[in-house]
Amino acid sequence: MPTNLPVPLLLRHSLLFIPLLLAASVRTSGQPTAAEGPSTVLKDALVAACSQNSTDFVRALTVRNAEAFSRMTPPARETFLKRFVLLDKPGKPRTQNEASGIVVVFCETPDVTTQMEIDKPELRDNLAYLPLTVKDSSDTAGLRAHHVTMGMVREAGQWKILSLGLLFLDLPSLEIEWDRAEIKTNEESAIASLKALVEAIETYRKTYTRLPESLKVLGPAAKNMPKSDGAGLVEEGLAGGRKDGYSYRYVIVGANTSGAPAKYEVAAIPSEYGRSGLRSFFCDSTGQFHMGDHKGAVGSELDPKLDEADSPASDPQH
Repeated sequence: MPTNLPVPLLLRHSLLFIPLLLAASVRTSGQPTAAEGPSTVLKDALVAACSQNSTDFVRALTVRNAEAFSRMTPPARETFLKRFVLLDKPGKPRTQNEASGIVVVFCETPDVTTQMEIDKPELRDNLAYLPLTVKDSSDTAGLRAHHVTMGMVREAGQWKILSLGLLFLDLPSLEIEWDRAEIKTNEESAIASLKALVEAIETYRKTYTRLPESLKVLGPAAKNMPKSDGAGLVEEGLAGGRKDGYSYRYVIVGANTSGAPAKYEVAAIPSEYGRSGLRSFFCDSTGQFHMGDHKGAVGSELDPKLDEADSPASDPQH
């Protein structure tokens, strides 16, 4: 259980630090109904983020941010929602309304429960400010609690999230940064997955004295399926040829699959070039790994070899 939660909702590597300037002449407006109020909208957004419900979460975003959110890849959206409630995995949300008017959202996971308390909003025309306290629910005294003011704006009659403290929630401006971060993670995963496939193919060859007919037979076996048709050497997603924004292609080099002389090639290709990855990775028939930017096409043995820092720890010998 964490001892010191980071500043809530800050998304330090993702948000632009822009002061929120207000006109001096804004007037205080009347309190909207509870069903339409900013507290309810923020509560629903926190509940959606806790349960990783992108469809519900996007309702709390301005039109501009909602459009940008929809363009994010699924993994990027998942990461954004996790950071929004300071948790590493989806949680089970629950809410309660205090007699004092404070709305409390709990996000419970097996490791920790985050408690988010939304205080009464301060309303100024089409703007609203909501004090938000975030803490570990076990911290009853609030010694490690963090406080931030959420900015909301009324857009087409509906309250939407505008800022996190003094930080504008400006997703379109952040798309490039998010994509770059995700691409780096996906490319590292692709190298590791390529190595895992090659090791699984070699294990299959030693066990059954032939190469697998496809990546699918390396995955988990279905009920009553022969072991050779479901060797259980890699996870189901990788056996299906897709993982973490990359697609995988396996080709047997030569006319037959039996015996030690048979060779093969394995390739990793970005599923969505420029969003999920840039470089294509390739393991040639000699066991050498290569990388190159092919605009989303398959790489080849003519590509530069992977540097030691980028390549798997050891190359297989076919």
